Amino acid sequence: MNYLAHAYLSFNQPEILVGNMISDFVKGKTKFNYPPGIQKGIALHRAIDEFTDVHPATKKAAAFFRPAYRLYSGAFVDVVYDHFLALDTNEFKNSTTLQNFTGQVYNILEENFYLLPQRFQNFFSHMKQYNWLFNYQYRMGIEKSFGGLVYRAAYINESATAFVVFNENYSELKDCYDIFFPTLKKFASHCLSNLLLA
Repeated sequence: MNYLAHAYLSFNQPEILVGNMISDFVKGKTKFNYPPGIQKGIALHRAIDEFTDVHPATKKAAAFFRPAYRLYSGAFVDVVYDHFLALDTNEFKNSTTLQNFTGQVYNILEENFYLLPQRFQNFFSHMKQYNWLFNYQYRMGIEKSFGGLVYRAAYINESATAFVVFNENYSELKDCYDIFFPTLKKFASHCLSNLLLA
């Protein structure tokens, strides 16, 4: 999953959210440098990613991108899922609800800025400046996010094809999200409950 989903699946717990958001920037034993709550957020992020990668709906969605992007197809699906989550009225009643949520996420990350890995601090500055989490609802925002994937990836050099695939298979990709996300939300809630009990 991408950043909006990881934030949302932190279930309004600030330390969990911080860990969930920085997980990809924390390597090896450095996770033990963080408070226990943030460590649990890191663990939740990784469990969510593993669940997502093996889910049949994700594999179906990734198949649309695989001919052009092979191993990176799943990364494009992650961004696509954030688009449909941003528009999901079961999760965000309307655009104002989404805006309020994303503002809370930015505020929590700002309050914990000193704890964020240096690379994520730089990344977060761009995320907030261009309001990525809120703009996932717009196709323009997805197009820009696809471009960001190319910027960070080692073996792909264009995202225009991915944006065409996204638009041409929009309904089918939404069907994949509709099947997938309720199962992920249930899984993440159960996983977090177990982490908090540990």
